[in-house]
Amino acid sequence: MTAPRDPALSSPPPARARKRTFGVYIGRFEPPHAAHLLVMLEALQSVQKLIVVIGSARAARNTKNPFTAEERQEVITAMLREAGVARSRLLFVHVRDYFYNEGLWLSEVQGGVAEHTRGSSDVALIGHIKDESSYYLRSFPAWEFIPTHVVSPLSATDVRKAYFEDRLEDARGMVPPAVHAFLTRFRETPEYAELRAEYDYLREYRAAWAAAPFPPVFVTADAVITRSGHVLVVRRAGLPGRGRLAMPGGFLAPDETLLACAARRAYQETGLGEAVNLTGHLRAQAVFDYPDRSQRGRTVTHAFHFDLGIGQLPVLKAAAGAADASWMPLSQAMSQPELFFEDHHAIIEHFLMRG
Repeated sequence: MTAPRDPALSSPPPARARKRTFGVYIGRFEPPHAAHLLVMLEALQSVQKLIVVIGSARAARNTKNPFTAEERQEVITAMLREAGVARSRLLFVHVRDYFYNEGLWLSEVQGGVAEHTRGSSDVALIGHIKDESSYYLRSFPAWEFIPTHVVSPLSATDVRKAYFEDRLEDARGMVPPAVHAFLTRFRETPEYAELRAEYDYLREYRAAWAAAPFPPVFVTADAVITRSGHVLVVRRAGLPGRGRLAMPGGFLAPDETLLACAARRAYQETGLGEAVNLTGHLRAQAVFDYPDRSQRGRTVTHAFHFDLGIGQLPVLKAAAGAADASWMPLSQAMSQPELFFEDHHAIIEHFLMRG
């Protein structure tokens, strides 16, 4: 099957005289669409093997990142197979999001690519610098940059919008057949039902302040509480992020300080006895303001790390919007980012990496 042709998409340029051994194409592909396919086909004219770097890996499903990296790899392979590309020409790297540590993200991309190239320097980076969101294309100076000639208005955001608003036929015109088939199958899963409920919840949530003269900026406070090699986590009982692990925390009240907010929410959500003096165990604090950290709207959180030292773990009792509260071993928490709500894993990781 040949690649889909959209009048808004330019034709691939003539093949280069010499093919690079490896090409690298970085994206989230949530989901892959017709323009992604054309870029990959164009790249394969210039390189022998294409390394597809799939971002936002090992993260909890949400309406912005609904599909796992494994699912995206499978559907990318299927859409290229439809277009006549042999599986042997494709290689994949899965990369986590590091919202607050660009160096770790760069290192993970470089390391994943190096596992495939095995010391070869014959590597090209494929992409299109369209705006500031493409800054990462300048972050790999060791790789030759090959700009794509594919120009398209297609956006995965538009595909997801159609998908979660029961306009799957509209999505059909934006994605290759293999992707449409995957989206159709996925609609029958419990995961889709939960994502759809979250999508509807968020749409209503945003509508509540849509008429404000300026987009609101929400302020929250969160508590990272550690003791004896464990971190205190709560499991969210409601939308968004139902069932995900999180730090205790919440929105700042008009009459309290950020520190008081973090402590109040920790006591309310975990049943931690007030005999445990959280503010007396404050070790560090930091602001986390990645613009897209929350799908609810622009939300800046101030997180406080309370280290309770060593000893028996205090008894907990979940309340106030948490399905349960528990002490989680640090090794388990750090190795399972896919269990956590929004950027909560990254925030906990930030404090733990400070030593």
